[in-house]
Amino acid sequence: MIVVAEDHDDIRYVVQRSLERAGHRVVAAADGATALAAVREHRPDLVITDVDMPYMTGLELCRAIRADDDLRHIPVVVASGSLMPGDGLAENAGASATLLKPFLPAQLLALVAQLLPSRVASDGA
Repeated sequence: MIVVAEDHDDIRYVVQRSLERAGHRVVAAADGATALAAVREHRPDLVITDVDMPYMTGLELCRAIRADDDLRHIPVVVASGSLMPGDGLAENAGASATLLKPFLPAQLLALVAQLLPSRVASDGA
């Protein structure tokens, strides 16, 4: 399962639909605080977060996940149109990867596949 934190409805919808079509279960949140509550409740395999959101930014969300012993293992992808290539803010907050907006759904899915071990591969096949 993947938690998606994105305050823009259109982007949240596209990300959620792209992930669902690829076979992932998704919990979507419109702000960082709601996303953190979802992460604590659902213990997802991955978190994808925007940076600029109300109540709690994506970087604050990432820091909160990294500060929690029960959650710190969860990979966090920071998706942002405000970060510049090579900008260390997401990395300093503990992000596993950064995805610069605008991105194509195929780029998102490739990154998700890279961060989430395949269930088939982990079954000892």
